[in-house]
Amino acid sequence: MTAQARCMNLRTLLLLSLTACSAAAGAPTASGPSAPAASTAPAQAASTEDNPAGEYVYTTARTGGLHDFDFIAGAWTLHNRRLKTRWIGSNDWEEFPAVDCGAVYLGGVVNVDELHFPTKGWGGITFRTFDVEKRQWSIYWVNSKTGKMFPPVVGGFEGDRGEFFGEDEDGGRPVKVRFLWIKHGPDRAHWEQAFSLDGKTWEVNWMNDLTRADPSKICDGVRPRA
Repeated sequence: MTAQARCMNLRTLLLLSLTACSAAAGAPTASGPSAPAASTAPAQAASTEDNPAGEYVYTTARTGGLHDFDFIAGAWTLHNRRLKTRWIGSNDWEEFPAVDCGAVYLGGVVNVDELHFPTKGWGGITFRTFDVEKRQWSIYWVNSKTGKMFPPVVGGFEGDRGEFFGEDEDGGRPVKVRFLWIKHGPDRAHWEQAFSLDGKTWEVNWMNDLTRADPSKICDGVRPRA
């Protein structure tokens, strides 16, 4: 073998070694960066609508507009998916229907909608108020099972996407709460609720898809028919 050939072989071996080391270190390739290591956190159930990695930054500084929730007025049918067991990384959901009737008051400053879950035998009311000075929504929820009003989440919409954050407890453990709203035109919308222990990694535990309905068929005034 000539000296030139030996040099070429050495260069080839060196390039192969560098390529192998780069791949082992997870360096970016032509097809994009290597996949991140799987998280060990229990909160891994992800939204089907937005940011499938489930990573959001907790903040109560988001603002919105007076007419963000005007769309809620009228009647809706809902397809719900609720996680059967939280905090274990489960992907086992229960599905159930709901009907909803909503109304807007005080020129948009307040809106209320009442939900009924016919297969569950209970319902709830969402009450939203808009702080004109802060330009921020506070969203309150109370259900017929306990009659207690849950602590609010606050925030607003940017375009058709709204985020709202707050604090509560789940099973006696303090949690951060996140609501996500996404409007899909005038007659469809998506909502979901997620909990977090650290404000960074979130587990979506309840979501529903709303479709506009005929109020004369499911509402008595602004309330769902029993």
